[in-house]
Amino acid sequence: MAYDLTDRLVVGVSSRALFDLEKENEIFENEGLEAYSRYQQERENDILRPGIAFPLVRALHNLNCGGESLTEIIVMSRNSADTSLRIFNSISHYGLDISRAALVGGRPVAPYLGAFRTDLFLSANEQDVQEAVNAGVAGGIICSGTLPEGADEMSSQIRIAFDGDAVIFSDEAEKIYEEEGLEAFTEHERKNALKPLPEGPFAKLLKTISLVQTRFPEDAMPIRTALVTSRNAPAHERVIRTLMAWNVRIDEAFFLGGVDKAEVLKAFGANIFFDDKSLHTGPASRLVPSARVPYVQEDMR
Repeated sequence: MAYDLTDRLVVGVSSRALFDLEKENEIFENEGLEAYSRYQQERENDILRPGIAFPLVRALHNLNCGGESLTEIIVMSRNSADTSLRIFNSISHYGLDISRAALVGGRPVAPYLGAFRTDLFLSANEQDVQEAVNAGVAGGIICSGTLPEGADEMSSQIRIAFDGDAVIFSDEAEKIYEEEGLEAFTEHERKNALKPLPEGPFAKLLKTISLVQTRFPEDAMPIRTALVTSRNAPAHERVIRTLMAWNVRIDEAFFLGGVDKAEVLKAFGANIFFDDKSLHTGPASRLVPSARVPYVQEDMR
């Protein structure tokens, strides 16, 4: 019988998101594939340092500790098989429960996301993430750099934070703000307070997480979510009513009205934060692991 991924939270993660491969990527970009392959093969037993997505992946393993497998982590990489041994040796070293991989040898990863029933795709490759989002899969471009201090500490609870517009919700309202200004945006959201916002690229993922949460008692909840948005009153009402209409649980909500998101995210203890603007992911990435969500391209809508 085939291994069934249907009822699992499936997270696809690139090798450069899971581990710190910035030096190796520089070799690839500056010296080419042959030099990169030789470097990786010669160092296949050198353990890689954790990357930006590492804390989330390790925390997700907690969902499988009760005897029921609720999540599946799959390495989805442009590496070829002969350059992947160092990655798998590092996975084994850290005791990560990852046994499946898609190694596509330099080809785009996005065409394989559907085959693996992927709910979330994390990568440092902007093209792959853009194609994932265009295909209807939640995807985040991992902010490059080293892990923020303390981000790799073991946690008994997964904590995921989301921006609202252009992430959980569509960018419909955000476009009004960008094109017509704050006053027009506020008036539009006030008039449409009872009309649910259209779904954004992460709506399906949030709904899946909400369903997973229903399997656990409140006092033993292994996953916690937060909405961290620049909206404030009166634009908050439409957001709250939309989540109620979707019957989606959100554990914490922060309507910041222009207040910096980074310190709030640190206080929340996010394993990862998703936002569509580098204006927010940049500062946040210095305190918590962060990923930028690209807009769905117009010709793909």
